[in-house]
Amino acid sequence: MTDIQLYNTRTRRKERFEPLDPANLRMYVCGPTVYDRAHLGNARPVVTFDLLFRLLRHVYGADRVTYVRNFTDVDDKINAAALARKQAGDPRPLEELIRERTEETIGWYHADMDALGALRPSQEPRATEFIGQMIAMIGDLIEKGHAYAAEGHVMFRVRSYKDYGALSGRSVDDMIAGARVEVAPFKEDPMDFVLWKPSDGDLPGWDSPWGRGRPGWHIECSAMSHDLLGDSFDIHGGGIDLQFPHHENEIAQSCCAHPEGGFAKVWMHNEMLQVEGKKMSKSLGNFFTVRDLLDQGVPGEVIRFVFLSTHYRKPMDWTAEKAREAEATLRKWRGLVAGIEPAPSPAPEVIDALSDDLNTAGAIAALHGLAGAGDMAGLKASAGLLGLLGGKMTERGGELTADDFSEELGKFIKLRAEAKKAKDYAKADRIRDLLSRAGFSLKDTPDGTEVSIDMLRLAQFLPSSRHGEVRVYVMQPGTEEYAETVSGVRKFLRRELSALT
Repeated sequence: MTDIQLYNTRTRRKERFEPLDPANLRMYVCGPTVYDRAHLGNARPVVTFDLLFRLLRHVYGADRVTYVRNFTDVDDKINAAALARKQAGDPRPLEELIRERTEETIGWYHADMDALGALRPSQEPRATEFIGQMIAMIGDLIEKGHAYAAEGHVMFRVRSYKDYGALSGRSVDDMIAGARVEVAPFKEDPMDFVLWKPSDGDLPGWDSPWGRGRPGWHIECSAMSHDLLGDSFDIHGGGIDLQFPHHENEIAQSCCAHPEGGFAKVWMHNEMLQVEGKKMSKSLGNFFTVRDLLDQGVPGEVIRFVFLSTHYRKPMDWTAEKAREAEATLRKWRGLVAGIEPAPSPAPEVIDALSDDLNTAGAIAALHGLAGAGDMAGLKASAGLLGLLGGKMTERGGELTADDFSEELGKFIKLRAEAKKAKDYAKADRIRDLLSRAGFSLKDTPDGTEVSIDMLRLAQFLPSSRHGEVRVYVMQPGTEEYAETVSGVRKFLRRELSALT
């Protein structure tokens, strides 16, 4: 059987993956808080652990792998979004507005992640469906001395778990010295965290032994993973931003509530995402959602390919250039495998690369090798393991075409034909290369010269102040981008024509 090596954040080394039960592999990944659209950074763990899910299914069998990813549908941000609707005049009860918001957001999330080629997890539990299990776990922690009730709250005693901080490599005292901790008079220790908190009449709540309230964030995943996967399971994943405090708190709760189990054997974390070399943030104007990109014409498969081009444990930089290159590669491969039946199994070199802690760069290099060697059946099967080349890639509609520049291009083609007739091949090649750099490809046929256009490359002709903006991908007639791009390209072509003549 294939030997899979995975980097375990908890042990800080790459280890041979040995499932607790080869017939029942179990993986839990922290999912989204469903109050708004998923931004691009939210999609990285989805693609990362979807790839791992695919690899495990391939190696062990699809019916032997259970993948759980939760929805947090009780949260202060969700409450705030619903309350804003109520304050805007919606007469319905707050609970109904919250339910409507979460249903709407879950629908958005599914549609967006489907577009990235992500398989649906085996189970997608919602926090509100497991309130009973959370209350039971909290009660058990109190009984065992790991938690205490105070002023309608229930707090976890961090110092009652001796291994707290092992995942993130910190001591409790160092955390207090270097972190912002919530100060509350009912806390026994500054590091103690909330398991249950009170709800007033304007907030959703459930009856409990400690009064009407709602769960803290961390207890959700502990209760859901235990109920669905048991005391011990194979892999727990999520973004590196969750390592502390969320995952650290999960470990403490779960190991104290169920000391007979080991909770998660392997911990995996993907690194963060940047945009054009900068942290994504609204203040920098480079914050956007997956839906923004999809609506602006970037195929979901392109987003996925860009993600896979960087190893999951390294920071990833989303750039317009990477998206352009990814689309060019994918469209080329799609042309090569069109009408080809996939091989019975992915190529060994692709499986080997992915089995080395999801070495996606190595896997993509192997795909290029298959394409270069003419193994189109192997390329199609191997790309499928990565979630690529399946279905139909989104086509861009209403975009610029060579016809938009027929007058200028016609003059270039004429000059090139005259140069070739005069055997001035250097000039003919110079014209071809000049047009190629601008985004136009020439192909000589018995019926004349055909011109194709690389629409993404034409983004360079937008004003420099607009470079790097997501919307450069959208150049449909009638838009500002269309007009600015056409103008920039025509100025460039006319300037170069003048220089040639």
